[in-house]
Amino acid sequence: MRILLLCNKPPWPPLEGGPIAMNAMVKGLLDAGHSVKILSVNTSKYNVKPEDIPEDYRRKTGIELVYVDLSVKILPALTHLVRNKSYHISRFVSGAFEEALTRILENERFDIIQFETLFTTPYIPLIRKMSEARLVLRAHNIEHMIWRRVASGCRNPLKKFYLNHLANTLEKYEISVLKQLDGLVAITWKDADYFKEIMPTLPVIDIPFGIDVPDNNLPDSLPANTGQGFFHLGSMNWMPNQEGIKWFLEKVWPLVHIKHPELTFSLAGRAMPQWLKVLKMPGVIIDGEVPDAREYMNQHDVMIVPLFSGSGIRIKIIEGMLAGKAIITTPVGAEGINYTDGQNLLIARDVADFEKAIEYLNENSAARLRIGTDARRLVIKEHNNAVLMEKLVRFYNSLG
Repeated sequence: MRILLLCNKPPWPPLEGGPIAMNAMVKGLLDAGHSVKILSVNTSKYNVKPEDIPEDYRRKTGIELVYVDLSVKILPALTHLVRNKSYHISRFVSGAFEEALTRILENERFDIIQFETLFTTPYIPLIRKMSEARLVLRAHNIEHMIWRRVASGCRNPLKKFYLNHLANTLEKYEISVLKQLDGLVAITWKDADYFKEIMPTLPVIDIPFGIDVPDNNLPDSLPANTGQGFFHLGSMNWMPNQEGIKWFLEKVWPLVHIKHPELTFSLAGRAMPQWLKVLKMPGVIIDGEVPDAREYMNQHDVMIVPLFSGSGIRIKIIEGMLAGKAIITTPVGAEGINYTDGQNLLIARDVADFEKAIEYLNENSAARLRIGTDARRLVIKEHNNAVLMEKLVRFYNSLG
């Protein structure tokens, strides 16, 4: 089967959630013997030089990168506000990207053309004119819900109004796109149920983030205590991550520090905002971007993921579970994971829950080991990439 992936950012290097998920699918499809071609947006925030991509990866995928300026500009943003159009989507419309796509479609035939995220779908009309391939959207999130949740927690009335505008226009566009697709791949069953409800005639399947199994680089379980305390690892250019950490530092950590001044909370990830870089808070360590996420996890004990907005699946939580970490997160953070609270994740809904969970894991090394070990078993069982790719290809074939 020949598959063209249109990506909103390069899948290589797999340094943050979206690229990690895209790269896992690319690898899984290639390993299963399918042909994969990649055309990706390249941006200033996630900029990749073609020569930095491994030669073998370039050869197997024929990956092409097209630079698109995604910087926010005031006048276009205001124009889209007045016209009630999605500025999020329009920023991804590019003449250069369209030219590259046209050239590819003129020279190659595909069975499936897959849009990685909603932001690559403006090219559907062009593709319909030039290709008979089945068109599939891989929905990493329900995009408008992210902004709806962010807006619900915003106190500034003007900002709240604009965030709701972003959510409304994204939702309107999202629904219009669903009518043009042949199929949809959601990353979580919850997202899949949403799409089935609003578009009952559209074939929909849930394919979660996959990992390579067995993973012989990791032991069956990890030490219960590294002496490095609590940590968060995630890209801070994603607003839900930044908002969650801000809430945790303001509401939870001061209470923890009063009771346990010896504990530390380490923060790592790409694109640390300036307010975090200059933060001086007792017990808080800002590590910034780290060269090896897996090694960083192995050096720390308990993962904290205080997410209150966003949808889809949290790749870093899956990776943390694979690493055998005990993880404290919210119901939003755990969406898309077939977890059991207290067995393979600890779920916290408010300040008191987070404080209680931190206290429990700090005092109970056996619980840290048990929860981390069960978490690892769960993702090995349910996120086997080879099995997931078989399920995906069966779905592709069912589209005709």
